[in-house]
Amino acid sequence: MNPTNPLSTSGLAADPTALNALRYGAGKGNEKAALKEAAKQFESLFMRELIKSMREATQKSGLMEGEGADLGTDLLDQQFAVQLSGLPGGLSEAIERQLGKQMQNNAATGAANALPATGGASTVGRAGAGQRQAGFVDQHSEAAAVVARESGIPASYMIGQAGHETGWGRSEIRHADGTPSHNLFGIKATGGWKGKVAEITTTEYINGEPRKVTAKFRAYDSYADSFRDYAKLIGNSPRYDQVMDQIGSVQGFAAGLQKAGYATDPQYAAKLSRAINTTLSLQRAQG
Repeated sequence: MNPTNPLSTSGLAADPTALNALRYGAGKGNEKAALKEAAKQFESLFMRELIKSMREATQKSGLMEGEGADLGTDLLDQQFAVQLSGLPGGLSEAIERQLGKQMQNNAATGAANALPATGGASTVGRAGAGQRQAGFVDQHSEAAAVVARESGIPASYMIGQAGHETGWGRSEIRHADGTPSHNLFGIKATGGWKGKVAEITTTEYINGEPRKVTAKFRAYDSYADSFRDYAKLIGNSPRYDQVMDQIGSVQGFAAGLQKAGYATDPQYAAKLSRAINTTLSLQRAQG
């Protein structure tokens, strides 16, 4: 191992202590490089065991048997494993992706666990919520980014609002048969809407009091269509002109939506602001 490069693991594919260098490198701010090297190290260990198993299955007894021969064979297997690891399209790329997702989930869980604990059950609940939020942000980031470029509405604002409206994916509007409507923003099927419709029971605030009512909501073929329809509603309707003027402020944007009557919940702006700020924090953690 090169002592000047803590992320170099090409020397000993079978040495588990080499992973300590990867942890050291990650602590020095080399997270991506450490992740790639960790994946390569794990692939090397796997390849070595695979080569060893193949050799034992085909090896015959002979004059070269003995501890010295076994050591030489083992070292040779290690070097073969190193050479076969880290190739484009190989196992290490799949391992790297999986480790990356795990790191994202751990980051979200850590953020949730950093909150003051009131008991074991509540701590577990916050950790689960953090993972669910991180998964929701990751799931919709690509579609939201496309619509953000088209509309000028920040992707974090849209994902945060979608997270708030759906309980981060737990309470999505569904058709009577259970299939998703892909409506992430609770947009009702009123006015001149000619598309598909999902009819559900929901909560509306009437004179400040929550009431259960039956309402019809727009349904889409994909989540991308939901983001695009939301951006069209906010960007093109005179009702939300002042909302678009507040794009630079999370609180201003949320307050503008409430003032324009987007929702009847009197605490909508505060709840939406928290959801958007949660999204921004998760996006920074996911890097």
